[in-house]
Amino acid sequence: MRLTLNIWRQRDAASAGSMQKYELDGVSEDMSFLEMLDVLNEQLNEKGEEPVAFDSDCREGICGNCGLMINGQAHGPEVTTTCQLHMRSFKDGDDITIEPWRSDVFPVLRDLIVDRSAFDRIIQAGGYISANTGSAPDAHAAPVEKKKADRAFDVATCIACGACVAACPNGSASLFMGAKITHLGELPQGQPERWDRVVNMVGQHDAEGFGGCTNIGECTAACPKEIPLDVISQLNKDLRTALKHGR
Repeated sequence: MRLTLNIWRQRDAASAGSMQKYELDGVSEDMSFLEMLDVLNEQLNEKGEEPVAFDSDCREGICGNCGLMINGQAHGPEVTTTCQLHMRSFKDGDDITIEPWRSDVFPVLRDLIVDRSAFDRIIQAGGYISANTGSAPDAHAAPVEKKKADRAFDVATCIACGACVAACPNGSASLFMGAKITHLGELPQGQPERWDRVVNMVGQHDAEGFGGCTNIGECTAACPKEIPLDVISQLNKDLRTALKHGR
C-alpha cells in the first residue's frame, strides 16, 4: 500500500507543533500500525531527518502506552489498542491523520508522546488497599461471591491507556476512575478504604483538570478493553454514599 501520513510534530512541551505530511510506500496489510511507523522512522533516519517520537512498550495490547488519535478516533477505526491495529484496516492511497491524545490534562512531551502522569496521581490518591497481602492465600481463605468476582476481573482489565479521556467531549476520566473504584469495591480486600478511596480519587481527578461526565458514552465506545459505562454509575453511587457519611 501507498499511504499519505499527516503526523503531528512537536519538538517539546514548550514548542508550538504542526502537522507534517509524509508519503510512505510498500506498506503491508499485515503490519501493525506501530510497525508501519517504524518503517517510516527507518526511512527518516536514512535521510538524516528526525524520526517521529511515539510511545510503545508491550506491543501486545496490554500496557496501553501506544495510544494515538488516528483519523480523529482514539486508537483508530477498530476497538483495540494502536499496537494491535493492523494496516488491513486501511486502503491503498488512504490519507491517515495521526495525532497525540487530545486533552489538556495529557500535555504533549514530544510529537505523539503525552504525559499521562495525572492517572498515576489519581491512583496514588486512593487506588490501593491497606490489607497485608503477604504470600498468596488459600483460594478459599476469603470467599467472594462469583458475580462480584467476575465483575472485579472484568473491570480490572482497564489498562489506563487514556482513550476514554481522549474520546470524551468533556475530557473526563470517569470511566478509568470508575473501573478502579468498581474493581476494588467488589472485593473484600477493598472495603477498609472504600469510602475514603472514592472521595480522594474524585478530588484528585477534579484537581488535575479533567472534565465532568455527562454520560455521552464516547468513552466506552473507544475503550479497547470495553469497560462498561455502568462503572461510572457505581462511582457516583459510592461517592454519594461516602459524602452522606461525612467522608
